[in-house]
Amino acid sequence: MKKVSQYIILGIIVSFGIFYMYTKFSAAEKGDLAPDFETTLIDGTSFKLSSLQGKYVLLDFWGSWCGPCLKESPELVALHKKHNNQLTIVTVALEKNLKSWKKVADKYGYTWENQIVNQNRFVLLSDIARKYGVSEIPAKFLISPEGKLMGAYTFKQIDDLLSDSITN
Repeated sequence: MKKVSQYIILGIIVSFGIFYMYTKFSAAEKGDLAPDFETTLIDGTSFKLSSLQGKYVLLDFWGSWCGPCLKESPELVALHKKHNNQLTIVTVALEKNLKSWKKVADKYGYTWENQIVNQNRFVLLSDIARKYGVSEIPAKFLISPEGKLMGAYTFKQIDDLLSDSITN
């Protein structure tokens, strides 16, 4: 019986490793068109990422259960307030429970309209997260006005880029 449980554990570990590698290597890369997706926003309206071309887009994956995500929330809100005329923020909350995200969003002042909640028993199995190779959160992706994936940036890097584009 002990040997059987060892094989089961080994099988789970190998399966997780294969899934992780598949997610990482099948995701879009810097310079590619940002993977498009359609979903429903928290207010019930339909949303398609490609409809946002023309401005920079910050696609931010987070979770109400994620300590580092909560720590970054004030920076995200400050970035939105400072650059909302140049930058559209799209947040994707990866949640097991559909009610948890709202408390955090209200607490920190997530006022932008493009908020998505993906509920999944295994949160990183979200279809949207897999398209971007998200294997941990927080994860941020900056998308150019032309719809190309610019890569993962920090809030400071995004602020600098947008501030430079105003002065140039």
